[in-house]
Amino acid sequence: MTWSHWQVPPFTTSVFFVLGVLTLYWVTYNWLISWTHTRRLNVTDETVNTWYGLIYMVFFAFAMQSLIVGQSDSWQFMNFELIAVTFCAFFINIRISYYLLFPIGIVFMAFNGSLGYWQSWGHSLTLMGFFVVLSVIHMKLRGRRCLMAYYLATVMSFGALLWFWMKLKFDFSWLTMWQEWVYLIIFEVLLYIYVSMLSHDSEIKLQLAKYATHDALTKTNNFAAYTEDMEYLFNQSNQNGQPLSMMMFDIDHFKHFNDTYGHSVGDLVLRRVAGTVQDVLAANDASIKLYRTGGEEFNILFPNYDVTATKQIVDEIFAAINHLEIPTKDGVVRLSISVGVSAITTDDKAPMDFYNRVDRNLYHSKRHGRMQITVG
Repeated sequence: MTWSHWQVPPFTTSVFFVLGVLTLYWVTYNWLISWTHTRRLNVTDETVNTWYGLIYMVFFAFAMQSLIVGQSDSWQFMNFELIAVTFCAFFINIRISYYLLFPIGIVFMAFNGSLGYWQSWGHSLTLMGFFVVLSVIHMKLRGRRCLMAYYLATVMSFGALLWFWMKLKFDFSWLTMWQEWVYLIIFEVLLYIYVSMLSHDSEIKLQLAKYATHDALTKTNNFAAYTEDMEYLFNQSNQNGQPLSMMMFDIDHFKHFNDTYGHSVGDLVLRRVAGTVQDVLAANDASIKLYRTGGEEFNILFPNYDVTATKQIVDEIFAAINHLEIPTKDGVVRLSISVGVSAITTDDKAPMDFYNRVDRNLYHSKRHGRMQITVG
């Protein structure tokens, strides 16, 4: 696609090409994240971000260079490659050990036939410094107003030095060097604006997703999250025979707290209870999740636990909450909970069968004096 064929300046087509490559990355990355989440693979988003981002951008850089390798003007795609470095180091903040940059640089120079040029060694070392500085700026200044100024200062200074190495190697004119440098700055500014817009949109979507599955008051998972996780774990249990247990509890005489001390105290009670349970779970097993499924009702799912295995954690939660004291202007409120516990059985044909049995155990505790645990 050139000016002579389409009457479009090469710079304009370059802008849309770069944005297209980055858009393809975001689309495929988001699909990959959704795929790992759907299959509940034991891999973090950060791991996917690091390895997929690195592979994608290395492939992009090598693919671009393969079109012109060995030619006298093999510098002409360098701005695209610098954009790839910027994107990896600054925008998706790939977390790789810096010493891995050196072998990548060596492989690229070997691929490009540049190992015998001292200018290429200077260029490669400068490029590694460029990556490191961008990465540090992103980590240290993220969220600050001065971030863009530091970003531009880094891009401008390293960009000028990197193009100077190319001038020394290929002996093109100063005009060409400064022209390519200006193009790089324009690309980098457009990249910053474009990725900032995409990131802002992604953050909004993440917030909406969080609000959809989290309880705003207690910061725990809500009933929608419980339903989704329960459906998955129930199916896994049926297919693989893996054990699954549930603890259900609610706060004794919670309505009395609200009526006597006001809803602000009631909200404080809910937050303190949820926080206490989260602390106990975090100290034992991160795979166990807490859900607020009703007003003062909470559920805890224990994947890969039978009833016997849950006993220690259930007892810790029971004891921790029963020792909670909530200060109010009228004195100290002491809490207690009633608990029902059960494990999934082959007689459970649907998640609601399991839920109802645990619920019956909970109400057995409430009808027989409260502040007790019923297992069955």
